[in-house]
Amino acid sequence: MAIQTSVLTQVADHVRSSLKSELPSQFCYHNLTHTEEVVKASLEIAKGEGLNIEDQETIAIAAWFHDVGHAYDCDCHEKKSVEVARAFLELLGFPKDRISQIEGCIMATMMPQRPLNTMEAVLCDADLYHLSTDQFEERSKLLKKEWEEVKEEAFKESSWNKINAEFLSRHTYFTAYAKKNFTAGQAQNLEAIQMKISKAKKERPADLKKKIASLEKKLAKATEKENKPTRGIETMFRTTSKNHLDLSAMADNKANIMISINSIILSIIISVLIRKLEEYPHFIIPTILLTVVCLITIVLSILATRPNISKGLFTKSDIMNKRTNLLFFGNFHKMSLEEYEWGMNELMNDSKYLYGSLIKDIYYLGAVLGKKYRRLRVAYTVFMFGFVIAVLSFIIAEAFFKNQYMY
Repeated sequence: MAIQTSVLTQVADHVRSSLKSELPSQFCYHNLTHTEEVVKASLEIAKGEGLNIEDQETIAIAAWFHDVGHAYDCDCHEKKSVEVARAFLELLGFPKDRISQIEGCIMATMMPQRPLNTMEAVLCDADLYHLSTDQFEERSKLLKKEWEEVKEEAFKESSWNKINAEFLSRHTYFTAYAKKNFTAGQAQNLEAIQMKISKAKKERPADLKKKIASLEKKLAKATEKENKPTRGIETMFRTTSKNHLDLSAMADNKANIMISINSIILSIIISVLIRKLEEYPHFIIPTILLTVVCLITIVLSILATRPNISKGLFTKSDIMNKRTNLLFFGNFHKMSLEEYEWGMNELMNDSKYLYGSLIKDIYYLGAVLGKKYRRLRVAYTVFMFGFVIAVLSFIIAEAFFKNQYMY
């Protein structure tokens, strides 16, 4: 191991203890042996990429924790691994920014892998390091056995070989070091599997590739057709969103009208009426009343149009758990383009998440509209009754109190 720090030692001891005592026996591939191999490979790749000691330590910690979630037998072990890593590292007082980096590295190993930076790419390549080694066949058998026990589904050898051939043919390493040093070994393992398949079915590897490609196209078309929204649903979302935006524009226009009218009235009061109060003291109370009405109306109208911006950040965990709506700018305006693109790709690849986001977008547009129109209604009501009362007070003051102030 290239580096050894106090934190890394504590992490290694903790993970070893957890996997030995808590990992179910059916996990014969995702076990301590695999974890130690990934740690070793991650440090090799990180060093080859020229990363500094701190980044190497961060990647090694992520490598130790990346599969510990299997000990809890959960569907999304990466998420659980992140939770375990965060809890342990916070107890050690580890820096929060580096904990976030570790979480990103672990989540990046989720299939299909989508690393956003070099550190995440290093761990992704280390996690599949065995694809390029002469131990690939042995590790593949262990993974097959694990899947059969965990998923309770038997795989024929021919089917398993096809799965491996397809995966190897589609997989590419992310880092320059892995591409240079691991790609040749991966190609050799792919060729060996293709030869097995060809021998078993008396098919050439080229024929197998064509057949796999054909099946992929059919599956992609079937999935696209299944997930493609109907014209009626598209029209419903489009029409509803347009109606909400039109109503929002109408509300803003109404608020601007109120602000403009009352601003003009206040300008007249300040520039003309207040100067005449010494000559017409009986207009003091009506003037104050009209001023208060105008101010309240303006404040309510401004509140109706005042924007409310959220923090503008989301995490990978938010996307995986479908907790954020990427269709609203307030949830992503502080994110980088790469992170936003990754999040949108996840959204578009999950039709349920996509429809859910569209529904949430319409709902929250409606909620904002409700607030706007409630405040506008109060503003118009205050202005209507207040203006009438103020005018009546001017009339009453002129008719009944004028002579009291005349000498």
